[in-house]
Amino acid sequence: MSNELIINKTLGETRVARIENGSVAEFYAERVHEAAIVGNIYKGKVVRVLPGMQAAFVEVGLARSAFLHASDFSGPEELVDGIAEAAKKTSIEDMLKEGREVLVQVAKEPIGTKGAKLTSFISLPGRYLVYMPTVDHIGISRRIADSKERERLRDIVAKQKPAGGGFIVRTASEGVSFKELKADIRYLTRLWDELIEVARKMKAPSLAHAELDVVLRVVRDMLTTDVDRLVVDSKEEFERIRRFTEKFMPGLKSRVEYYDSEEPIFDKYGIEVEITRALSQKVWLKSGGYIIVEQTEALTAIDVNTGKFVGKRDVEETILRTNLEAVREIVYQLKLRNIGGIIVIDFIDMEKHANKAKVFNSLREALKPDRARTTITKISELGLVEMTRKRTRDDLRNMLTDPCPYCEGKGYLKSPTTVCYEIFREIMREAVKTKSKQVVVRANPAIANILYNEERKFMEDLEKMLKKSIIIKELQEYHQEQFELSDK
Repeated sequence: MSNELIINKTLGETRVARIENGSVAEFYAERVHEAAIVGNIYKGKVVRVLPGMQAAFVEVGLARSAFLHASDFSGPEELVDGIAEAAKKTSIEDMLKEGREVLVQVAKEPIGTKGAKLTSFISLPGRYLVYMPTVDHIGISRRIADSKERERLRDIVAKQKPAGGGFIVRTASEGVSFKELKADIRYLTRLWDELIEVARKMKAPSLAHAELDVVLRVVRDMLTTDVDRLVVDSKEEFERIRRFTEKFMPGLKSRVEYYDSEEPIFDKYGIEVEITRALSQKVWLKSGGYIIVEQTEALTAIDVNTGKFVGKRDVEETILRTNLEAVREIVYQLKLRNIGGIIVIDFIDMEKHANKAKVFNSLREALKPDRARTTITKISELGLVEMTRKRTRDDLRNMLTDPCPYCEGKGYLKSPTTVCYEIFREIMREAVKTKSKQVVVRANPAIANILYNEERKFMEDLEKMLKKSIIIKELQEYHQEQFELSDK
């Protein structure tokens, strides 16, 4: 099956899907008013130093101050001296003072109530290389497996890199000529020199360098030789991508195609259905089993269930097959939803250690192609797997949805009966405080209806006990859990 990049451009929104072997492997969306900022470089000003957290808050011009940890600060004596020497001081209060200006890059998007995470270890990505002007190091992509090719690339970069700086050799460099790599190095080092000059002249907080938009970022980072084609439904974006590929990757220019059809491009490739499925808590497996994906502030819990799948042989075999099928779907959902942080997977309990090993090894293998860094622990006696997945941007749910305003994101409400008995208890509390002969209850119509019907007898008993009449008034605008008592 082919690997494809599908780009949908509409007014104010751009969506990108990577399709691998017929399935949506990754999804990105960017809106004009919510453009991604990871990779942006700012001249910021330290507004608060927190010794207890070994961190500082830096004003960079975003809605919230951004977070800079001591371990992410290189500690150069001047704002932009070209090459930053590693900090000799380890304490954040020794390295940074309020009011100091720093050159920083966004490493993680603001997520939820948290501000952006910053680093002073700047990295500038090119087509084949990533330039790290403040780190003297050469790294080679783990996806380049051939040892001779790794050595060739390392030698080329080592001879061309500027003193004090370093490079990460990207997967796209495999097989690339000396001339192309040298051109990438020249482009990136020149970009850094220009950025330094711009930053010197500007006032903090200011944007010194903006990362590419989602379309060109995807072309630069994801359009490689293993992608069969890139399809885009905007003529303007098609022409822009063609110009970009002609300049930086002419060998792949022919793989860019313009989609000109009345049927929406995401419908044509079945992407809309997958996005809707990825926003659901319950995901069905082909066998009839299912997984539940529950995201919280602290972690993501994934529960595996046999559901309608009853198997053909013994119970242990049924459970093993369900768990193995769930592994593939779990990894798929983690990538598609871009779930990061702590993840706990509750597999169905297996008695045989050999079966536990099969499931664990299957999960480990399935995670290997994942572009995000993951760590994983072995299956516990309770059938749990604890893992982490690096989070650099918002997940799909936070990107496309808002918490329910009615339940305030809890996912549940007090039942109408519970609210009715809360009203009864409140009436009893308030009755002793007033001499009025009546109690007026204002409540949501659904609650009022239960008070008039199912709970009517208790209402009448309460009136006799308190020797007060209880009057119910319906208010459509009241929340189901909201009520108010008065004497008129």
